[in-house]
Amino acid sequence: MTVSLPRVSARVRILLWLLVVMAVALGAVAITVRSILQRDVDHRISQLLTQETGEFANFVPQGVDPDTGGRFGTADRLLRIYLQRQYADPDEELLGLTGRPGDRPDAIRQRRDLPPDTALWRDGASLTRIHASEDSFGTLERPQGEVRWAKVEIGPSAGGPPGAFVVAFHPERERAVADKTFWTLLALSGVALLMTTGVGWAVAGRILAPVRLVRATAAELTEQDLTRRIPVEGRDDVAALAETFNAMLDRLERAFAAQRVFVDDAGHELRTPITIVRGHLELMGDDPADREETVRLVTDELDRMSRIVEDLLLLAGAERPDFVRPEPVQLAELTADVFVKVRTLGDREWQLDGVADREVRLDPQRMTQAMVQLAQNAVQHTVPGQRIRIGSRVETAREGADRAGPDRVELYVADHGPGIPPEDAEVIFERFRRGTSRRGTRTSGAGLGLAIVKAIAEGHHGRVDLRRTEGGGATFVLTLETDS
Repeated sequence: MTVSLPRVSARVRILLWLLVVMAVALGAVAITVRSILQRDVDHRISQLLTQETGEFANFVPQGVDPDTGGRFGTADRLLRIYLQRQYADPDEELLGLTGRPGDRPDAIRQRRDLPPDTALWRDGASLTRIHASEDSFGTLERPQGEVRWAKVEIGPSAGGPPGAFVVAFHPERERAVADKTFWTLLALSGVALLMTTGVGWAVAGRILAPVRLVRATAAELTEQDLTRRIPVEGRDDVAALAETFNAMLDRLERAFAAQRVFVDDAGHELRTPITIVRGHLELMGDDPADREETVRLVTDELDRMSRIVEDLLLLAGAERPDFVRPEPVQLAELTADVFVKVRTLGDREWQLDGVADREVRLDPQRMTQAMVQLAQNAVQHTVPGQRIRIGSRVETAREGADRAGPDRVELYVADHGPGIPPEDAEVIFERFRRGTSRRGTRTSGAGLGLAIVKAIAEGHHGRVDLRRTEGGGATFVLTLETDS
């Protein structure tokens, strides 16, 4: 059993990726800021502890007892006088400890209002651990909260036990400020994500509007209506997509139009011989001479239909990539071969007008077919004895600033018949078009010969042109571009 998953639109996917990237980026920024703030808090506490202990260490050898004017006699007196002169920060405790290490010390403290549950001077066990520690700096993890401490020991004197000066700092409030900043950043990031969702939804919709229009247009296209186009705005990739889609529609419209015309014209051309064949067969009598004449006429029409079908198949194959198979060919040899072959087409004054000495890449069979077709066309529109010229030449590109591009190879067939009227010159290369007036005697052709010549020229990325012959007549020129 196949389970079909719900389709997710490109708009939603773009928005989801945008939100994921932004969420990761904003989260990383918030975490980085929190880490920096916490590091700054730790650095500031370390500096404060170092500063306080440094000041006390300097005071010990230089301090003077105000009552005696001399050195302090006991550690207890030294600590009391020093603490009276200090002002602690809100989260800082300055303490004096006296007694032997390992015993519970006596605490000398400043008169300050600290929360009873966090004040270190009330925690005898923590004071004992600090007094007994051999380290000068440390951290205590207590249920009431973390405490960062530093101490300076004072040796025993004649008047009393040893002591120690202790600086204790409670970092919870400082770290709470950092945490508050972190959560504020997260809240602002959430608001930014919500705003990004709205803006991204609108922007993604605007960017993908041409894509949706492409989809809607493609859904509405039918074989009968290929005229719809997508408006192109801007110069981005989406605009390029719309332009490409419009170009594809142009090609499809031309192809379908050509197909309809092709089918209509082919039906019209084939309908006539079919009607002739049917009419003669229906009227055929029992007389042997009549039957023989009917068979001759029917055979002639069937041959004409066969030629039409073969030409149609050839033109249909012109759309295939292998219609033309180029290979290196000596142009002089090709021109001479064509001249020899066309001389048998009719009683005309055949003339090899010019031969180009150049090796070019082309399909010799297709090019011979095109030249023979042009020669046959010239025979049909001239009378016996009139001259028909066959030739080839190379138009060399000019050098320097006036260079026109690659060299051009021209193969031509020129006749001296009645010529082609200007109104026919634009239509004679179309399928089933013979022109509005005839140049010579009427033929039984279907009007596909010059269309085949045009297809062969375009298969070589060239063209076929109609020019006027000097002295009267028509000249058909196959023009191909080749490297110099």
